[in-house]
Amino acid sequence: MEKRICVLPGDGIGPEVTAEAVKLLEDVGRRFGHRFDVVYGDVGGSAVDEHGTPLPAETLAACDTSDAVLLGAVGGPKWDREPVERRPETGLLGLRKHLGVYANLRPVKVFAELANASTLKPEVLAGIDLVIVRELTGGLYFGQPRGRQVGPDGVEVVDTLKYTEHEIERILVTAFEIARLRRKAVTSVDKANVLESSRLWREIAERVADRYPDVKLHHVLVDNAAMQLVKKPAQFDVIVTENLFGDILSDEAAMLTGSIGMLPSASLGAGPGLYEPVHGSAPDIAGKGLANPLATFLSVALMLRHSFGLQQEADAVEKAVEWVLRQGWRTADLTGGQPPYLTTTEMGDRVRDAILTGEYEDAKDAV
Repeated sequence: MEKRICVLPGDGIGPEVTAEAVKLLEDVGRRFGHRFDVVYGDVGGSAVDEHGTPLPAETLAACDTSDAVLLGAVGGPKWDREPVERRPETGLLGLRKHLGVYANLRPVKVFAELANASTLKPEVLAGIDLVIVRELTGGLYFGQPRGRQVGPDGVEVVDTLKYTEHEIERILVTAFEIARLRRKAVTSVDKANVLESSRLWREIAERVADRYPDVKLHHVLVDNAAMQLVKKPAQFDVIVTENLFGDILSDEAAMLTGSIGMLPSASLGAGPGLYEPVHGSAPDIAGKGLANPLATFLSVALMLRHSFGLQQEADAVEKAVEWVLRQGWRTADLTGGQPPYLTTTEMGDRVRDAILTGEYEDAKDAV
């Protein structure tokens, strides 16, 4: 198989973790007989510095001619005072919109070897294996009108939460399809006691559920969902929700693992999938070799599975990550910053060596 991948290193630790991921792709190709051609583009703050815009036309063209897109991270204090059209996050939102990736998947598993890194008790962590399906191109982040003006009582601001029936239905269908391949349970998160958009969301969820009689649907208000994620997270299989709620809940769920540096994500739609770690740009550790590349590696596994249909290769990456953790190797975020720990490149080397030698094949599933 030959595939073209557009790599967008971005800001902060993005260039460090994507460099390790490109080497990982090369070794996966070497082991399994595939060729992955990589092209690069600028996005976020680095694109502002180089091109004067967070999302250059050249980047969009490179994405459009690729089979998948791998993103490092965007943002940082350097660009916090930029006008909205030059902010790194504007580039990320524009990229998602351009690619039409409306479904963001964030799988959350707790590796037994990292259970003590979490702030939760081991008994609470037992059995966690969930996926958050977040709607990505609608809601408050994209609704119009938005902005600020001066009124009689000072500055007035407005953000608009807008969804169409089509947008809600397609993300719910995605969640139900994923649940069919898992434990057949969907938790739909909304705020139907207050928001009109959530009332429509709940109505459509019920309608979609009628088409999936083998999948159980459960409704939870977003505030209760936030509480249940730390009280009894193992109860969840697939959580589906709108853009803002999903943004918040997925970061909360990321910390169940003990480090946000372990969580991958996939954003899917009709065109090339967009894959990125959840951890963000972490500018405070950029360039120090402290970044954990494992979330990016697990994002590559999602790419292999969802965009390329390479199940065996995706399993190899995931099992190699688990095997490395079982050997006791850790990056700084997994030791609380206490030595000994591996650098970004050293951790990458351990995973790639496991893939090339096949040592990962005795790895057990995460628990």
